[in-house]
Amino acid sequence: GSRIIDIHEYLLEKGVQLQGKSAYLYHEPCHNPMKLQDSVKTVKALVGPQVVKSERCCGESGTLGVTRPDISTQVRFRKEQEIVKGEALLRASGAVGAQENVKILTSCPSCLQGLNRYQDDLQNGLLEADYIVVEMARKILGENWMPEYVKRANAGGIERVLV
Repeated sequence: GSRIIDIHEYLLEKGVQLQGKSAYLYHEPCHNPMKLQDSVKTVKALVGPQVVKSERCCGESGTLGVTRPDISTQVRFRKEQEIVKGEALLRASGAVGAQENVKILTSCPSCLQGLNRYQDDLQNGLLEADYIVVEMARKILGENWMPEYVKRANAGGIERVLV
């Protein structure tokens, strides 16, 4: 049979990792897809050791942000406090400059949507939210990785691009 493995664990297995000294906040989804080891350990192995886990739910919880915005807003306030604490840790360590934007990474589409709501909540700079794999693609393949990927897929079929 075929095994099912999360993309992050697959990339780790294949030795794909970022080079450099980037620093990130990491938001672990409530329904974390990484199962082989602790997700923070996996994320640090992929993007580097300067990763601070941002605790608490982002407030989206699938459709909670839409169906119960009253509850979601309360959850959001708690998460905002955690993000500001994480920002302070990254800045105090010197990993992120005083006015630099802070990037928070996740693996969940719903969480990414929720994390984008915190964009203007930092003490300095902006919070940028993205997927772990998108950040890796950007750093490894360059800023134009997505249009180049689409162009290759359209020209030669998806099988040739992925294999």
